[in-house]
Amino acid sequence: MSSPQTGIEWTDKTWNPTTGCDKVSTGCKYCYAEAITERFTQTFPQGFKLTLHHNRLDEPKHWRNPSRIFVNSMSDLFHEQIPLEFLEKVFNIMNETPWHIYQILTKRHEHLLKIAPQLNWTDNIWMGVSVENQKYVSRVDYLRQIPAKIRFLSCEPLLGSLKLDLTNIDWIIVGGESGLKHRPLQQEWVEDILYQAQKANVAFFFKQWGGKHSKAGGRLLNGQTWDEMPPSWKRHLQQWKANDVKQKQLSLI
Repeated sequence: MSSPQTGIEWTDKTWNPTTGCDKVSTGCKYCYAEAITERFTQTFPQGFKLTLHHNRLDEPKHWRNPSRIFVNSMSDLFHEQIPLEFLEKVFNIMNETPWHIYQILTKRHEHLLKIAPQLNWTDNIWMGVSVENQKYVSRVDYLRQIPAKIRFLSCEPLLGSLKLDLTNIDWIIVGGESGLKHRPLQQEWVEDILYQAQKANVAFFFKQWGGKHSKAGGRLLNGQTWDEMPPSWKRHLQQWKANDVKQKQLSLI
């Protein structure tokens, strides 16, 4: 089975057991996922209607190299219409493939908090919320209550300045919007979040300035590329590389 490699800088692969969504906040206005479904109608015959893909559930089991996997780049795993039974199946796959790291993002913070106690949060599941402007900073308070090993914020598209409480937050991703109708990103917004992250000892990742095309503005912030990850990612890779070496040595005995 082929690996769904991605151009998203902070992950390695995408896994979409569901596709389709509904807009819930300002950051959804020019949704890139919706635009993709409109462009590739043969691939997405249901368009942007929420669709469950049972046939995709086992895909990560076939990817043997430890990878960062962005779950539902084309949907929201905590959409209210996704049945708990299906969500449990998704979590079971993540539980059964501990060599991968799973990165989940949601804008549905209230539903996330409601349903989280019914799910098995193994250490390889990272949970994040989108925070596009100050109006949605309260999502961070909900995230803090989730029993995930790593909690992170995606401030993309960043649409305004943010004042954040980064207590028990491990990672921040910042990026500008792309597309013909992109809303511009101000440098001072990014620099201020970087300052807050450094003050709180939180890993900082700057994804893009945005523009007509996602790569148009580049990724440099004051002449530097910011690709920080939570330290647990490096430890995770070291652990599984060591396990792989050990298994190969045992096979020679």
